[in-house]
Amino acid sequence: MADSTVECSADDVASWIRERATGVDRYLFGIAGPPGSGKSTLAAGLGAALRAPVVPMDGFHLPNATLRSRGLLAVKGAPETFDAVAFVELVRALRDRSRTVRCPSFDRTSDEPVADRIRVLPDDVVVLVEGNYLLLDEAPWAELAGLFDAIAYLDLPPESRRRRLIARHVEFGRDPADAAEFVQRSDEANATLVEASRPRADLLVRTG
Repeated sequence: MADSTVECSADDVASWIRERATGVDRYLFGIAGPPGSGKSTLAAGLGAALRAPVVPMDGFHLPNATLRSRGLLAVKGAPETFDAVAFVELVRALRDRSRTVRCPSFDRTSDEPVADRIRVLPDDVVVLVEGNYLLLDEAPWAELAGLFDAIAYLDLPPESRRRRLIARHVEFGRDPADAAEFVQRSDEANATLVEASRPRADLLVRTG
């Protein structure tokens, strides 16, 4: 990780990566930020521009049945609702270009992870990984910082971020009142945790 954070716009991130990925074996770029900050949108745009695969941390959500059995379904999205150890091992495996790495994705309609949906091929020089907790400074998440070439943090005004989250929850089946309550109770608690990790980013990307 860099000693100081560089600021840039979302439009400049692809060029920033291209400059640093030239001539390297593999460039592993992380996109972090609080819920609703636009990580998936930026990652999709970068993936298209750079012809790079996108690996979402959300693929490591624990299944809903597991969360229900542990009493964690109401706080889905908190760090303890992910298989963080498996996620760290997957990111470690992405450093190796000698083999294809199969990665899970996340289906928002079923609200469940889907195994082996994404393939990262040996020919993929740039690989993008996005998720809330890439910069979190607690075990085992803290191991991630040393595995990436750089990690960006997405900065979006809180009100815009909350509106996006409520709209997303409504789109995937919650009624508006329930969506607003979940955002305030769960997503905002996670956002506070993620925002504390912002100083550890290499790149600060202002969006919205």
